Amino acid sequence: MNIYAGNLARQTTEEELKAVFEEFGQVTSVTIIKDKFSGESRGFGFVEMPSRAEAQAALNSLNGKDLNGRVLNVNEALPRAENRKRGGGGGRSGSGGRRGGGGKRPW
Repeated sequence: MNIYAGNLARQTTEEELKAVFEEFGQVTSVTIIKDKFSGESRGFGFVEMPSRAEAQAALNSLNGKDLNGRVLNVNEALPRAENRKRGGGGGRSGSGGRRGGGGKRPW
């Protein structure tokens, strides 16, 4: 089961998060999401546990608990949408709206 762990303190490490979840069973992976420019934690991560029963026990026990001075938000991670739209934009494609030059009209 893939578990979302949110509201993490900036100093929380993957090793520390893994140790907290290992109290409930086997952990196959831990990833704390970091800002791609600064390298600092974005305050959330994901924990993978192979046993659904152990993962559910971790969810029930850790959600709302304190870790490094922050109250954890722990729940089952939703699957990532494959066809999620990215980016902004919108409007018409083209040069930005101005049309044609001035001058006399041909009619």
